[in-house]
Amino acid sequence: MNTFRISSSRFAPVSAATIIVAAGSLFAGPLNPPSGPVTSTMKTMTEVEPRIAINATNTPGDADATPSLFKITQPGSYYLTGNVSGVSGKIGIEVVASSVTIDLNGFELIGVTGSLAGIATTTNGLRDASVRNGTVRGWGGAGVDLSNNLVNNTIISEVRASGNGGGGIKAGYRANVAQCTAYMNTGMGITVGADSVVTTSTATSNTQDGISGSSNCSVTNCVANTNGNAGISFSGSSITNCTASDNIGNGINNSGGIVHACVANDNNGHGINVSAATVSNCTVRVNTRSGIVVTDSCIVLNNACSANGVSTGDGAGIFVIGSDNRIEGNNCFFADRGIDVDGIGNIVIRNTCSGNTTNWTIAANNVVGPILDRTAPGSAAISGNSAPSSLGTTDANANFTY
Repeated sequence: MNTFRISSSRFAPVSAATIIVAAGSLFAGPLNPPSGPVTSTMKTMTEVEPRIAINATNTPGDADATPSLFKITQPGSYYLTGNVSGVSGKIGIEVVASSVTIDLNGFELIGVTGSLAGIATTTNGLRDASVRNGTVRGWGGAGVDLSNNLVNNTIISEVRASGNGGGGIKAGYRANVAQCTAYMNTGMGITVGADSVVTTSTATSNTQDGISGSSNCSVTNCVANTNGNAGISFSGSSITNCTASDNIGNGINNSGGIVHACVANDNNGHGINVSAATVSNCTVRVNTRSGIVVTDSCIVLNNACSANGVSTGDGAGIFVIGSDNRIEGNNCFFADRGIDVDGIGNIVIRNTCSGNTTNWTIAANNVVGPILDRTAPGSAAISGNSAPSSLGTTDANANFTY
């Protein structure tokens, strides 16, 4: 049997000091640092994020034709360092330069009696203004007004505007309003110019429309309740996944656009009022007048309309005033009239009506799929894998009373 020996001389232990010395020789800095005082290599906050505090030194106001407490005259990023109280007869923060960002930093701009707007642009043709993250309340004018004098490309986000005398939030053309609230303002809650986007915002208890604007806008995931006029009102725009309830006027107005997957309940006017538009997959119920009202060139598809024309009101689930509309696949029940077509040249197919005072009221000279009365029980009890049809027709375009 062979025996192997390990020589201790080949694997002699190495001291810790030897390792430290070796490491030091590999990684240590120079032993003779440069002369002069030691200076920091860290960047200041201004260098990391250059911003300007809004105060009497950096942004002094003035007493010209548009007097202001603070005035921003140069492009840049500005921020509040604390709450600000307004002054009678003055704008809180006046903006007269393009490319300005105002971070309210979670603080409040608080108006007083006789004050003007909280934040406002006052120069023609400004662009790229932004206001974010704070509260603007109690001003005599609008809370935030970036709509004056043809302002373009504005962003207003995470702003709470309440109790202002000239509306809550106003934005110009090509604006983006996101995650804002407008509550109990005199005037409009949120208004935007053409080609704008309003998302995830709420307008409640304003004296006029909750959320309104011009054409070619997109409004998504918004809520407009208990406003003094319409909840949401646009033209030629896309309104999707929104709720408009308990408004004094109509829930949703839109001409030349789409209204999709919205809820319009308990409004004192109509639930949804459109022309040259598509209304689809909406729930419209308990409105004082009609659920959905269309004039000309509309598609009304797969909506649920219930209990409209309530109380002393008079209304239909769907009320068609004009021509060239397609009314298809809707369910209308518990209204004064289920589907009421007063115009001519419309097509009515695949709808269902139940429990209305009068289920169908359709003028002459329209195209209507057969209407079958299936109010009596249509089928025996079913248990198993098959059953005969109780529809009473094989016409795919039939309408049903049930």
